[in-house]
Formats: sequence, C-alpha cells, structure tokens
Amino acid sequence: MQETTRAQGWAICGGAGFAALLFVIGVLRQSWWAIAIPVSVLTLFALGLVAWVGYTIATIQVEADQPPEVLSTEASATSNASAPSGTSVAPGASVKGAAEGAA
Repeated sequence: MQETTRAQGWAICGGAGFAALLFVIGVLRQSWWAIAIPVSVLTLFALGLVAWVGYTIATIQVEADQPPEVLSTEASATSNASAPSGTSVAPGASVKGAAEGAA
C-alpha cells in the first residue's frame, strides 16, 4: 500500500473523530444544530441515492431481445423434435402413437 493512501486513510479517520467531537460538544451544550446538521446530511444523502437510482432506471438503454433462431426448416425435423428419445415418428403419424408403440 502506498504512503499517500495511508495518509488519506488517517486523514479520514481524523476528520471523523473531529466531527464526532463536535457532535458530542454540541449535544452537551444542548444545541439543536448538533442533531439537525447530521440528520440533514444523512437525509439528503439518502435522497440523493434514491434520485440516482431513479435516474439510472429512467435513462438506461436496453436492447430488445432477438427472436430465437430457427435451426431447421424441414417439416420432419420439427415433428421428430417432440418425440421421446429413442423413438422416431413416421411422416403423418402422431407423437402419442409412436410413444405407445415403443413402450
């Protein structure tokens, strides 16, 4: 880890400790600003996240699904596709009849 990253981490910790100290002093002095400012910041942060999610949903570009490809156009291939494995269907015969004959 680089030294600049560590210094930034310690600066964030120090800033959080200083903000906590100011909050405790404000509460002990019974200042309503000690509660109003953090609540306002958190509320605005949460509303910002909600607005960001809404904006993302409203402006996303989604491509329509492509229709499935037809692999074979032969009529006998499509009628054999629904037959149980191991059986074949004669042209004009039903799948049900072929399955009963194989059983």
